[in-house]
Amino acid sequence: MLSLIQRAQTFAQNVAIISQGESFTYQQLLDESCQFASTLLGGTQDLKEGRIGFIVEPGFDYVKTQWAIWRAGGIAVPLNPKAPISSHEYALGDADISQIVCSPEHVDSIKSIANGVPVISSKPNETAQCELPDIDPVRRAMILYTSGTTGSPKGVVTTHANIEAQITTLTSAWHWSSNDHIINVLPLHHVHGIVNVVSCALWSGATCEFMPKFDEGSLLDRLTSGQVSLFMAVPTIYYKLVSFWESLEKTDQKQISEGLEKMRLMVSGSAALPISVLGKWREISGHTLLERYGMTEIGMAISNPYEAERTPGHIGTPLPGVDVRLVDEKMNDVERGEQGEILVKGSGVFAEYWNKAEATKKAFTADDWFKTGDVAIDNDGNFKIVGRSSIDIIKSGGYKLSALEIEEVLREHKSVKDCGVVGIPDEEWGEIVAASLVVDQDFDQLKFKEWMSTKLPGYKIPRIIQAIDDLPRNAMGKVVKNELKKMLNPGK
Repeated sequence: MLSLIQRAQTFAQNVAIISQGESFTYQQLLDESCQFASTLLGGTQDLKEGRIGFIVEPGFDYVKTQWAIWRAGGIAVPLNPKAPISSHEYALGDADISQIVCSPEHVDSIKSIANGVPVISSKPNETAQCELPDIDPVRRAMILYTSGTTGSPKGVVTTHANIEAQITTLTSAWHWSSNDHIINVLPLHHVHGIVNVVSCALWSGATCEFMPKFDEGSLLDRLTSGQVSLFMAVPTIYYKLVSFWESLEKTDQKQISEGLEKMRLMVSGSAALPISVLGKWREISGHTLLERYGMTEIGMAISNPYEAERTPGHIGTPLPGVDVRLVDEKMNDVERGEQGEILVKGSGVFAEYWNKAEATKKAFTADDWFKTGDVAIDNDGNFKIVGRSSIDIIKSGGYKLSALEIEEVLREHKSVKDCGVVGIPDEEWGEIVAASLVVDQDFDQLKFKEWMSTKLPGYKIPRIIQAIDDLPRNAMGKVVKNELKKMLNPGK
């Protein structure tokens, strides 16, 4: 029996899920996932790693479906309900999906592209429970698709053992317990939502509450209710909460701040957290957001400490059970204080890219270190992300510049609400620095250029500046730098 299921039996009467205003116990989750697993089995004894796609809105039905797939011996392939139909078509073909589970509102649209693959509602007719297979932890459990910003999306395959390692590392490091209650506002086709929030909560016997839709006021009401102990989000959400708080009357601000201070932990991840946002949120809530580092292929690898001091702009130290190295372009370890690509090894690292043997081989060194493509500096054991080697490291005139570092400086200007920095190809310099800015009405570009000259050396100052209404982002709030490059360098 899978450890996640076994543990749930010890918390049978605890509230596992709150969604759509209704509470569901662990026993209900066990019973309904068992029944739905019987539906998926359809009279067979074991799905034998058959890929089951599911397009289910966040909430109890999502978790029930995911658990049912695992309990029936299938590989869960969660897909984004808000994604265009073309992305679902790609996944259906790439993963050779054998059944598709949908929330009722998605059934008709998915049937139009299913090509004969059975489409099942996540609210099926009752099925008699059958005996479920015994699942070996080394079996493949899930395929998550990467964002595909540098090519076609790749299916990241994790085993049950990989997922368990990712969960247990975090539940220990972040002191999860059955007394915890967390609000989920994250999409559930990414590790951040699936593992860090939902699976960690359910492993611990805690309660995971789903909001029907994101709304700053409603979210702050729940976070300050005295019932919620943890919150995890992307930087964009914290930015929106800060802006909402700043729009309120002083008495309302004070009440919210007092409520937030009572929570035990707040985490930010999936994108770089601007130091300005960290500082404002600390003033509002009394919490220094815990920044951590991870990705689809590895779960979480590095984290700021739960109890000790957290350093703004840094992601902390390797989590227990995770080994981390920083290397140069020749895969040699760099000296402390020098930039290097992050390599990771550990039991939480993924098994393979689905049906992409060559891509899998290229992703690892000869001695099995996973190459993240992210560049960091080790400051006396405390890691700081410099950027993504392919997009955030700008090579200009012999310098290797960090786009993230320049962005932090630009956000210090009173008229800049947010920004994105990229390198644009240039014949003379190799690349030149370019910036897209989200600014207020008082923005004066000439004065801004004068201000930059007092904050940055000449070789770091953006040569191209573009004011835009908003930055292009993916579902997890990450700025899509390739889209920025197209906007700043049209026709290329």
